Amino acid sequence: MPSRAASFHASPYLLLSLTAFFWSLNWVIGRAIAGHVTPVALTFVRWCVAIVAMLPFAWPLVRAHRAAIRRHWKRIVWLAAWGTGPYNVFAYYGLQYTSATNGVILNSAVPVFIIVFGWAVYRDRITRVQAAGVAVSLVGVLAIVTHGDLPALARFTLNKGDLVVLAGMACWAAYTVFLRMKPPELPGLALLFCCACVGLVFLAPFFAAEMAFMGGRVEVTAATVAAMVYVGIFPSFVGYVFWSRGVHEVGSNVAGIFMHLMPLFGALLAWIFLGERIQGFHVAGIGLILAGIALTARGRRAVPVPEPGPE
Repeated sequence: MPSRAASFHASPYLLLSLTAFFWSLNWVIGRAIAGHVTPVALTFVRWCVAIVAMLPFAWPLVRAHRAAIRRHWKRIVWLAAWGTGPYNVFAYYGLQYTSATNGVILNSAVPVFIIVFGWAVYRDRITRVQAAGVAVSLVGVLAIVTHGDLPALARFTLNKGDLVVLAGMACWAAYTVFLRMKPPELPGLALLFCCACVGLVFLAPFFAAEMAFMGGRVEVTAATVAAMVYVGIFPSFVGYVFWSRGVHEVGSNVAGIFMHLMPLFGALLAWIFLGERIQGFHVAGIGLILAGIALTARGRRAVPVPEPGPE
């Protein structure tokens, strides 16, 4: 008889929701320490912290599956190239030049990117119910970030920071779609650890160049250290594990819609910690986001796992 611990299985929807919560705080923290820790430095330190946090748990798995890692090293490098470095660098760099509101609006493009990339790469098809769910949820996001003044979107303009953030969102969508390339015999934590190590190798020359020639900075204060520890453990380690499991179980199209929970969590956190009032547009936006997620989850279709390609 399996043990109670072994038989426990967390809902993928819970894991995806927790990931959105972790990443909501990540955006707030990234904006708060902008100028105190430069973008590439923050990304490099973030993954150093993540690797240290993962090491006790991941190393036994890496050793046990080293043959699979050698066989599938190309897939690991490919996933790391999309998800470990560029997404974080673009997001943190863009936050140097844009507002948190613009960042949230652009972040909401991820589900659309995922649908487009899934169709372009794997010919995934989205159901009408899924499309309706994405649309309803997106209206809820916009209701929150515009404070109920949807015509304000006509005044929305893109600056340099917005374009960089948008590039990061495209990288994250590609990473999410390509997660189906995960070798089935390789545990998710072992894959994440390998991707993090590869990502550090990619980032190292850019980190050195930023620090030496581009005014790189890592201010060591209680606030910045706490911020770097948080982004290394929760958004990077725990969040990536939860996200990968969620994508594996419900598919990339459904997982992507959970990114729309981020402005919802942002509004709730501002209410709890900053004393900001929950107003009618918040309630309406939250209701629409949850309704859109429910529609998208109900309308999901199984995503076929492709046959492994040539190594």
